[in-house]
Formats: sequence, structure tokens, C-alpha cells
Amino acid sequence: MLYSAAEQAYREVKELILSGGLPGGELISEGEIAGRMGLSRTPVREAFLRLEAEGWMRLYPKRGALVVPVADGEAEHVVDARQLVETHSVRVLADQPHARQLLVARLRENLAEQREIAARGDVAAFSAADADFHRMIVEAGENPLLATFYSSIRERQCRMTAHSITRDPGQLPRIIADHEQLTELVEAGDAAGFDAAVLVHMRQVHALNPRGVAR
Repeated sequence: MLYSAAEQAYREVKELILSGGLPGGELISEGEIAGRMGLSRTPVREAFLRLEAEGWMRLYPKRGALVVPVADGEAEHVVDARQLVETHSVRVLADQPHARQLLVARLRENLAEQREIAARGDVAAFSAADADFHRMIVEAGENPLLATFYSSIRERQCRMTAHSITRDPGQLPRIIADHEQLTELVEAGDAAGFDAAVLVHMRQVHALNPRGVAR
């Protein structure tokens, strides 16, 4: 698919932000990005304005653009929201064995993809596959409002996961092992077990303290 120069710049810069290629707190210039992408400054400026409107950047005239870091407390809020929505879906599926079987088959396909991506060491692709794994669980609950809400935090989720993996590449096998456990709990229809396991999983991945432990 062909994109306009502004759309291309927007997509590439946003992917760099989500994958950690442009870390939060970094100040970048239109000229730097234009040179990297082989574009003029005008489409890059348009991309920066769009990213600022979405909250990913703050623009400072004559200084450049600041990549907005993950806000204090944001990871906690994202994890809390994800736990509630994912566990709700597993609870809904508890008395639907056929629906659980269909979901488990899809989750295992995704797990195979995660293993292949992990072997390549592609952080951005793995973060996307990780997000897809959890999205499948939510969508299986067949609540379109919750599915739409969950989609709205996907990009934050991908960015957080990419940051965690970049910080500690040893996370990759642990994340996959956790996903295998979560799949087994979905298959068993064990909503309580899933609720406890998914919380531990997310807090460990994102280096958050266990509940009730002071920082």
C-alpha cells in the first residue's frame, strides 16, 4: 500500500516511539527524522503535529520535539484495566466449553508465532503478538464495548512491553511461559486462577511491585 509522505512519516515515527526506538524523554528534530527517512521537513512536521495531538510528542519551537515518556502511574492504571477486562472475558467463557476450545486453539497459534518472533529477537513484532494474545481473550468475551475499550489501550500496552523487553531481553521466554500458563487456565475455565496469574504476569513484565508492597 502506498502512503503519502506525511502518512509514511507518521507511521514510521509512531512505530519508533512504540517500539522504544525513540525513547521517552528524547528530544528529536524535524531535520533529523527527515534525513533518516529521506523526506523533506514538511511531511515530518505534519507527522509531528499529528503525534502531538495524540499525546505522543510535545513540540517546542526552534528546539524540536520531545517524545513524551510513560507518565507516572500509567503502567499501574493500564495493568489494572487489563486485569479487569481480561478476567471478565474468562469468567464469561467459564460455562462455554466450545467457545473456550476455539479461543485456546487461536491462543496456541499465537504462541507459536511468539516463539518464532522471539527467536528472531524482533521486539516490536513480539510486542504486537503479545498484545494480540491478550486481545483475543478479551474479544472472546463478546462484549463489543469492552473490546473497543481494550483496543484503545493497545498502543500503550505495546510500548510498555517493548520497553520492558529492551530493558531485560530475558523477559521473552518468561512471557511465553506465562502465556502458556494463561492458556491452560482459559482452557480449564478457571477464572479465579486466571485473575491471579494474569496480575502476577503483568506486574512482573512491567517491573511493578506486588500489591501491598511499598515502593
